[in-house]
Amino acid sequence: MNAPTRVSHLLTSDEIEHYHEHGYVIPRWRLPADLLARMRADLDALFEANQGVSRDSMFCPHIVKGGTQGLSGSNAWLDYARIPEMLDLVAQVIGPDFLLWGTTVFGKPAGTGKRVPWHQDGEYWPIRPLATCSAWIALDDATPENGCLRFIPGSHKQRRLRAHTQKDSPDLVLNQELNADEYDEAEAIDLVLEAGQFSLHDVYLVHGSEPNRSTKRRAGYVCRYMPTTSHFDHDFGSTLQKRGGNQVDFSGRALWQMRGKDVCGRNNFTVGH
Repeated sequence: MNAPTRVSHLLTSDEIEHYHEHGYVIPRWRLPADLLARMRADLDALFEANQGVSRDSMFCPHIVKGGTQGLSGSNAWLDYARIPEMLDLVAQVIGPDFLLWGTTVFGKPAGTGKRVPWHQDGEYWPIRPLATCSAWIALDDATPENGCLRFIPGSHKQRRLRAHTQKDSPDLVLNQELNADEYDEAEAIDLVLEAGQFSLHDVYLVHGSEPNRSTKRRAGYVCRYMPTTSHFDHDFGSTLQKRGGNQVDFSGRALWQMRGKDVCGRNNFTVGH
């Protein structure tokens, strides 16, 4: 009797083309059930250890101490950013040399989860040239009812940062909102994911999400990977928060080499460690 054929976790050529053409892809590979269960248990522990931090957005849980928001993190979240199969897929779309520079838990609680305004991720990131692939891991089912991500396919292709306006509101997760004349919401699609699935999306892709008015939480864990042909400029990062509108000080952000080498030779892997 022949052994069953193992299905590769890697992206097909069509899936790679979809990422570059539309700005995102949902890989066929998904987290094994036991790994997903561990992540959900560690999510509960993260919430318990940080009761003074909004569950809507918890920055850098992979940094144990001294991270943004004063968050008390865990090495477990760094391990989750190193899932080998996921790194293989990231390498397929941004190349073999890349680092991890940030993570976020978006908890979006049932009934009270906030809206994420339309935006581009790179608006206030000190990366030159700007480049990042974000892996968005669904820890719960993500649906239109509980405020799943919404993408505008192809909005990354001009490779430019569009005009944003600072909008400070307790009802928003972010305070930078894309100007209304910079996108057409009629072109948006809902990124529906089952728990354990994840998407990869480009730094220039226009996206957002609606508030969660349902009875079901919509938690996700996002890992930010940048090719090391780019430079994470800590000096530039120290000036960004002073400009106003930026919620994060990047001057002390720790970097981790995930695959390959530092191609540009300018990334500092001692800061923040």
